[in-house]
Amino acid sequence: MPGAPATPAAPAPRPTDAERVRSVLAAAHSMTVVVDGLRTEVHRLDDGDPLDRLHLHPDDPGPGDDPRPTVRLEFTDVAPTAVRDRVRARVTLLGRLLTPWTGEPGATTCVAFGRAVLETAEGTARLGLEELEAAEPDPLAPYEAGMLTHLVDDHPELVTLLLRLVPPRATAGVLRALPVALDRHGITLRLEDRTGHQDVPLAFPSPVADVERSGAQIQALLSKARRLSHRNTLPA
Repeated sequence: MPGAPATPAAPAPRPTDAERVRSVLAAAHSMTVVVDGLRTEVHRLDDGDPLDRLHLHPDDPGPGDDPRPTVRLEFTDVAPTAVRDRVRARVTLLGRLLTPWTGEPGATTCVAFGRAVLETAEGTARLGLEELEAAEPDPLAPYEAGMLTHLVDDHPELVTLLLRLVPPRATAGVLRALPVALDRHGITLRLEDRTGHQDVPLAFPSPVADVERSGAQIQALLSKARRLSHRNTLPA
């Protein structure tokens, strides 16, 4: 109807805090293990989700002092592209060891789970065992780094094309745009100016169920961008 106000765009879908934690773990290639204050860096986690190496149990310390060793697993989620402020999240798992920790490939450890802590730019969330076990990692999490670096290194013109999906007013003063995240819900572009940045999510038409279906959703975004008349441009 002429003169009617525009309908506000629906908020971009976002993963829950528990899903975010599971996705960080699924994509992790390294972690820091702290047992009773002694730190060990584990640099190869290429055999899958670290939770597959842990048997998590509800924590029931009982009365009195708890003699079980404390354990802390620390993970850092770093953007795979060369954006500003590349650390996207930090995840910490806290508990007590029920069996000795070993970093040997394929070895498992039993842990009395205390809590998971997720730290992001939006704040800090604390999660219990039931929340963590009920959540699923994003299906694109293990593939995100390779997909985004391929996009930036081999198809930079498509990043420019995706900028058409960003309202022109949001790109005023922007010096550089790069994809900073990719998940089942869509691609997020980071728009950098002289003093800071803003992240703009570009939602897929529908969430991706598995990595094999991600290509069709990415192509749908690109087709939508090609149909738009305005062309955002950045300084050369």
